[in-house]
Amino acid sequence: MTATGADREAAGSTTRGYWWWERRRSVALDVGLALVSALECALEGVDFARDTGLPVPIGVLFGLIAGSVLVVRRRWPIAVVLVSIATTPAEMGFLMGLVGLYTLAASEVPRRITVVLTGMSLFGTFIVTYVRLRQSVTEQADIGPGDWYVPLVSGFMSLGLTAPALLFGLYIGARRRLMESLRERADSLERELSLLADRAEERAEWARTEERTRIAREMHDVVAHRVSLMVVHAAALQAVAPKDPAKAVRNAALVGDMGRQALTELREMLGVLRSGDAPAAPATAGRVPLAEVGRAAAAAAAAAASEDGPRLHQLEVLVAQSREAGMTVELSVDGELRSYAPEVEQTAYRVVQEALTNVHKHAAGAKTWVRLAHRGEEVAMQVENGPSDGAAADAGLPSGGNGLVGMRERVLGLGGVFVSGPTDAGGFRVSAVLPDRG
Repeated sequence: MTATGADREAAGSTTRGYWWWERRRSVALDVGLALVSALECALEGVDFARDTGLPVPIGVLFGLIAGSVLVVRRRWPIAVVLVSIATTPAEMGFLMGLVGLYTLAASEVPRRITVVLTGMSLFGTFIVTYVRLRQSVTEQADIGPGDWYVPLVSGFMSLGLTAPALLFGLYIGARRRLMESLRERADSLERELSLLADRAEERAEWARTEERTRIAREMHDVVAHRVSLMVVHAAALQAVAPKDPAKAVRNAALVGDMGRQALTELREMLGVLRSGDAPAAPATAGRVPLAEVGRAAAAAAAAAASEDGPRLHQLEVLVAQSREAGMTVELSVDGELRSYAPEVEQTAYRVVQEALTNVHKHAAGAKTWVRLAHRGEEVAMQVENGPSDGAAADAGLPSGGNGLVGMRERVLGLGGVFVSGPTDAGGFRVSAVLPDRG
């Protein structure tokens, strides 16, 4: 029976240097049993020597050697039982026989060997008891018990000397195997729980990463577009202020409106983060459970897809803002306008918004076409611009290189198709098709 180091420490000090014993109390028990058995066999060896006519010291020495075999009962239980069977005719080694049968039944020895040795011990005890009892009955008076008495008593005595030890050993062996099985199962469950905890930690880390990516994408789409328009209007304001003060006032008002809109959208996004990703602080200090992290991320994602986000019917306002910033934009809609799932409409809106922002950044003065098509179970959008007008002043807007990547992630995340690339006319085209998930 195997045991871990913690189990051995709980049971007692280990003694690996003492041959096959694992604990000091096991050594003390076996040595004590061997001494008692040797003393018993030595005393019984005196009667054996007198009955056989041998010198008494030889009988005592024989008893000491035979009884001391019990010290190796844990290592060689079969040898102990064989010695006890061999000493049965000499009527010695009763303790050795009992302990030997118990150890044999409780060990991992094959059951067929245990059955054979138990049968031999039972048969030997029965024969010796029968002979001695028959002699005792014969020496008594002529009127004695019937013929059934000797075999019956011999059978009961032989069973009493073998059955209890055998049954108790079988019980202890089964109990040990059961405890070992439970311990192995507990170790297996502990390993599985550790593995599940590691996987849960990985999933939580993945959820946090996805949430950070989504937040960064939303911030980029909201802030970059509004600020880009503000920079374009500010450049126009600087150019027309000396010549047309009235137009400069209108541009300044547009800049203020766009700034307020950007702040409003940014405030809404921060409100989503506070409500969805800020659970109540626990009463006791400690790590936040992994389940709370997953629920917070899911709540934030659900809130972000709520009905407070932009919709497709707001594209006209979006295009009008770009026109006011000086861009030549044409909007065409094919098919009947209908409602889609909130995340579909928000993604379509963000794709058009980011594409117009890229035109402001990289193709100043270029003519742009925005096309929206409602097709059965999907909605398609396309933003295409011509070559940049060299006469138009570049607003000098910075680019992080994440606009197309963010659009692709949004569209593919909903199971759509995204294509972007330059056109033969020297412009650029962004196309996306989104399935209706409503």
